[in-house]
Amino acid sequence: MVCGGFVCTKNALCSLNIVYTLVSLLLIGVAAWGKWFGLVSSFQVVGGVVGVGCFLLLVALVGLCGALKHHQVLLFFYMMVLLAVFVLQFSVSCACLALNPEQQNRLLEIGWNKSQNTQRDVEKTLDCCGFSSVNYNDTCAASCFTRLPPSCESCSNMLQRYTGDVLRFVGGIGLFFSFTEMFGVWLTHRFRNLKDPRSNLGAFL
Repeated sequence: MVCGGFVCTKNALCSLNIVYTLVSLLLIGVAAWGKWFGLVSSFQVVGGVVGVGCFLLLVALVGLCGALKHHQVLLFFYMMVLLAVFVLQFSVSCACLALNPEQQNRLLEIGWNKSQNTQRDVEKTLDCCGFSSVNYNDTCAASCFTRLPPSCESCSNMLQRYTGDVLRFVGGIGLFFSFTEMFGVWLTHRFRNLKDPRSNLGAFL
């Protein structure tokens, strides 16, 4: 059977969902590893990454089950969820690529003020204190704060050195995966309308 037929489309859809499954397990594993080794102490960050991983795993399993069984309802549900994820991820990816330095700094400050655990993680990892200025009368998790005399740089300056590159990387990866999701929507729509050669052709609706 030529590629583009029932079997080839089914195998392509299964392969795509296996890739999504591996990515979801990787997200969950990285979050658990970071929490286990104390690299990330914020439960909100770890919980968010694990939540995204579990959601992607659930969607991938629904798509895989629908593809293996040629189940019309599961395939339709999978296609609609994948389309919604595509729209959201494409929008976020474009926003990441379009943010200017001033907007990046404003978003960083909002995220900084939301969680003290995140502040400690950033201070410890980047060896900096405070967001826009260093207050030596306050406490800080950075090793530079314990030196005599203490000489620390503000975390805003440290973060701005990496934020642009990180956002471009995240935006590019998100944009790439958003197009794979659109490919998955097209593939699912095509697969739903193909006849299974092993089934009773008269029973196909």
